[in-house]
Amino acid sequence: MSDPVLNAVHVYPVKSVAGCAPGEAAVEPWGLAGDRRWVLTEPDGRQITQRQQPRLALASARPLPGGGIRLTAPGLEPLDVEVPDEIGTVTVQIFRDKVEAVPAGADADAWASDFLGVEARLNHLDAPEHRRPIRPDFARPDETVSFADAYPLLLTTTASLDALNSLIAQGDHADEGPLPMNRFRPNVVVDGVAPWAEDGWRRVRIGEIDFRAPQPSARCVITTTDQRTAERGKEPLRTLARHHRIGDALVFGQNLIPETTGTLRVGDPVEILE
Repeated sequence: MSDPVLNAVHVYPVKSVAGCAPGEAAVEPWGLAGDRRWVLTEPDGRQITQRQQPRLALASARPLPGGGIRLTAPGLEPLDVEVPDEIGTVTVQIFRDKVEAVPAGADADAWASDFLGVEARLNHLDAPEHRRPIRPDFARPDETVSFADAYPLLLTTTASLDALNSLIAQGDHADEGPLPMNRFRPNVVVDGVAPWAEDGWRRVRIGEIDFRAPQPSARCVITTTDQRTAERGKEPLRTLARHHRIGDALVFGQNLIPETTGTLRVGDPVEILE
């Protein structure tokens, strides 16, 4: 087996919308620069994700200089959205967390509503350094997170995906495989480790940046959504339920909390510290 190495970096500017795979990305205390700094919500502030709207897989967001984004989706003209002026905040709900955010404005809301076919709002996380603390049972008091589900970064490995696809091929929904890595929406993908090794990691260094690994990632229905078509199947949850549980959770990948900052680059060495 070759030495562990960083295979890919992924940034998703809008939560649950397709992102991009740059060759490098800056690591901030709350996640990769620009990652999940925007979220779509219902008018009452509740988040909209692929859990409720698998069609979000067909939309894409790309970062623009200055923190803005370019939104694209089938049937709509692209829309550039600048970081909104801080003229007031609204409360958005990310799972159990109530988070203050800044509305993106009427044009962005209309674009998102047209695409989804329901009334929607686009909101920006203006101050990630203090808006949303990480769950205190897995973090230090001053650690925060973006609009990501729970932790600043998600790591997956190519070996675990290969192992999962081998299990899917032996199961009763083999026609759904092999699955691509985009089903799991990772921030960093690692080559050169054994399948499922990441489950037991507690600290890891990628390049010159150190991370804590608080717990493996419990997976949800989004992983069953084909990111090219927005159609749903049974896999990988059916196979994870049979072959890769930790307690009650169906897991794939490892969550990360940065202990230092810097820049990740594809090809960086990966060292397992604990």
